[in-house]
Amino acid sequence: VQGLFGKNDVEVLFVGNTFSSTAIVQLLDYIKGKSVYCNVISKSGTTTETALAFRMIRQYMESVYGVDESAKRIFATTDKKRGTLKALADKAGFETFTIPDDIGGRYSVLTSVGLLPIGVAGIDIEAVMAGAKSAMLTLNDESLKTNAAYQYAVARRILENQGKFAEMLVSYESHLTMLAEWWKQLFGESEGKEGKGLLPASVNFSTDLHSMGQFVQEGSNKLFETVIVVDQPMLDATVPSAEDDGDQLNYLAGKSLDWVNKMAFRGTLAAHVDEGNVSNILLNIEDTSAFTFGYLVYFFFKACGMSVYLLDVNPFDQPGVEVYKRNMFKLLGKK
Repeated sequence: VQGLFGKNDVEVLFVGNTFSSTAIVQLLDYIKGKSVYCNVISKSGTTTETALAFRMIRQYMESVYGVDESAKRIFATTDKKRGTLKALADKAGFETFTIPDDIGGRYSVLTSVGLLPIGVAGIDIEAVMAGAKSAMLTLNDESLKTNAAYQYAVARRILENQGKFAEMLVSYESHLTMLAEWWKQLFGESEGKEGKGLLPASVNFSTDLHSMGQFVQEGSNKLFETVIVVDQPMLDATVPSAEDDGDQLNYLAGKSLDWVNKMAFRGTLAAHVDEGNVSNILLNIEDTSAFTFGYLVYFFFKACGMSVYLLDVNPFDQPGVEVYKRNMFKLLGKK
């Protein structure tokens, strides 16, 4: 929505999604001397990565601001009535935001879980929700002929039945990389059950053409690509001319950077489809505005639910993730 280098007075940093000691220690060092506020997000409060990072950040904040002032700077996004984090927040006096009971983590983008950090980052959350509402109304259509989310859902299953094992989400805009990370969780946790489901992967072209392009072009052909095509870039510029043309790029002079990017897309599409026999699904979006972001999030919600129901599994649970947690807690000595 804002690109890689968005202009905003508030810097939003994410921690509590990793056990990496380097990442946590570097963040604690990075925030020294800055005005720090913390939003801890956990429905139960027992997610270990989040709880561990929060303990360390809270203690750092209390050492700098004191207990009372820190309590004014800490917010808890958690269950409305119960859970470890809710009890801790009530005792400490943290302001709280509610995670709805019937919405799981990967579907919570349009709740306080996602909207609070999105709003703090300076993004228009009303536009985000307007986009989601537009998608809800547009996609409230039972017809496969006209419902784009259902078309995408069915196309995924058709390609899987043709022997495809993996779906690779492709974008040609670097600032869509983290959207793809969320997409992988959405589809991976929703359909990877009972020995079923496609492996979700993602790349950012043209960058990853230099690493994954060879495999896609001539590899095992067990994957298909879903490409997000952005019609209007957030920003654009014209390639300048050079008098001596020492870099031999004057053939692009006067062309826009976005035009070059789109020609890379068209050339890659032809190579992968026509010569590599790699199936492609194209998802065209008008731009990467807040409105379009909200629309796309709801589109993927709808498509994911339908696509997973076609596998005859529940798209809203994730029982498999408990296995690694049990093993980890045993090794950590948790009782």
